[in-house]
Amino acid sequence: MRAFAIFLALCGLGFAGAPEGKAVFQARCQPCHGANGEGKEAIAKMFKVEMHPLASKEVQSKSDAELKKVITAGTGKMKPVSGLSGEQVDDVVAFVRTLK
Repeated sequence: MRAFAIFLALCGLGFAGAPEGKAVFQARCQPCHGANGEGKEAIAKMFKVEMHPLASKEVQSKSDAELKKVITAGTGKMKPVSGLSGEQVDDVVAFVRTLK
């Protein structure tokens, strides 16, 4: 079923987890990544990192598994996002896919 939902998302027909993922994104990711995933310049400057917009080819070309790993394990100076269920992580990935 999830594979079919991913197919629909890739075809631009929506994804069931995206609304739930948006809520989690707003609560847990937006403070650094911005409302539309554009990245907050002040945060990037403070941590001395390049923050790719979540709609960018660099981010969107990652597999779902890679995005899940970034969320749950962190990468570079980004700390892991703790306290999320597997379903919430899937929902955030689905939301990030809508940003392209």
